[in-house]
Amino acid sequence: MRTLYRKFVVATLSILTISVITGFILANWVYMTTTKEKIDRQNVEVAEEIVSSLEGMHGHQSALSPYLESVGKLGYQVLVIDEKGRKTFFGEPFSKTDLSGEARKVLEDQEIYHGMSEDSSRSFVMEHFSNDVRNTVGVPFTSNGQQYALFMRPNNKLLFSDIHMILAWFVLAVSVVSIIGMIWFAKHLIQPITQLTEATKELTRENFHYDLTIKRRDEIGQLAQSFTTMQRQLKHNNEARKSFINNVSHDFQSPLMNIQGYADLLKSDVAEEERNEYLEIIDHESKRLSHLTKQLLILTSLDQKAYPMNYSEVQVEEQIKQAIRRYQWLIEEKGIEVSYKLPSRRFKYDAELMTNVWDNLMTNAIKYSGRGDSIWIGLNDRGSDLVITFKDSGIGMSEEEMGQIFDRFYRVDAARKKGGTGLGLSIVKQIIDLHKGNITVQSTVGEGTIFTITLPSK
Repeated sequence: MRTLYRKFVVATLSILTISVITGFILANWVYMTTTKEKIDRQNVEVAEEIVSSLEGMHGHQSALSPYLESVGKLGYQVLVIDEKGRKTFFGEPFSKTDLSGEARKVLEDQEIYHGMSEDSSRSFVMEHFSNDVRNTVGVPFTSNGQQYALFMRPNNKLLFSDIHMILAWFVLAVSVVSIIGMIWFAKHLIQPITQLTEATKELTRENFHYDLTIKRRDEIGQLAQSFTTMQRQLKHNNEARKSFINNVSHDFQSPLMNIQGYADLLKSDVAEEERNEYLEIIDHESKRLSHLTKQLLILTSLDQKAYPMNYSEVQVEEQIKQAIRRYQWLIEEKGIEVSYKLPSRRFKYDAELMTNVWDNLMTNAIKYSGRGDSIWIGLNDRGSDLVITFKDSGIGMSEEEMGQIFDRFYRVDAARKKGGTGLGLSIVKQIIDLHKGNITVQSTVGEGTIFTITLPSK
């Protein structure tokens, strides 16, 4: 299997290779189109200066050789050909000394030879450094009545001076460091991906506690953060599933046994009055199971600390009024009077969760109120906090009952008679806690109950 690390290294080296080739082609094109003609022209000017000095040495033929030797020592390679074709070299010798037909015209036709720019055998920039007599410029000159041809080019050692060697070592060092840095970066890049792969394997083993130590601010860091969020959500779902099973087995046994028992009784010969009674019990227990299932699903989703809150701006009074309208039929059926003071107020909280709060408090107030009782709902501010009050004039609670009403599955005797599940107020308490709020209860037996919710602003 080709690893991502290997692919990254191969891709980087390939890009580096392509870049070098492209750079060489571009440099070669620039050299062939402009640079070599400029170099040729500059060298012709130097050669003409040299022959001008030579031609100015009238009667000093003996000074010609020392002068050209000094030119050679200054970093030039010089070839002088006389009328008889004799060749004399000054400075570093050429590795190839055969003259082309164009070069011979310098002596024969007194023409300037442009070997650096016009020699068709050199089509690459590296040919500029060829130690060939053809890779020169040639100019004719006359000394003491004799015709000569002078061919010259800069010595390659001059081209590769100390500064050029320093530059070459600099380029080499940059290349080596770049490759080493690229390999190190590839390992640094792949390491968190490897860790994410290992964490994924742990998730398949239901290990939701694998700790990712990836602290980055780039895309990989975002991926790690998303993975951690997913890990928390999977852990939440797994624990919610187990909690649901435990709660079901705890509180479902009694109604299921009742349904089974009365269903068996219906199979026997019973009176019509008893049959209707048994059917009513089965219907009641079935509805109780349905309501309990709904409450458990809400509770298990809230039971984990990593519950994903979805805050948004909500018109609070409208949401509470909707809860009142949902249970208007039950309010009218029981003859309960509902009043409220709900000024317009926008507040930021999880709208879906708070809908469960209003529903549970509303149904709780209706359940424990009788005909002629009243329910009052208030909304006001306390600084930047939001305060909501649900007050009823129902049966009320004792001090002992008030201390346990938020416990899961706790039901007072009245709640058992009215088919309560013991989960509604536990759900309310957990939702308020998730919002970092507070809920208090005040109650007097026979006089009613007041629930007060305080929500801090976000």
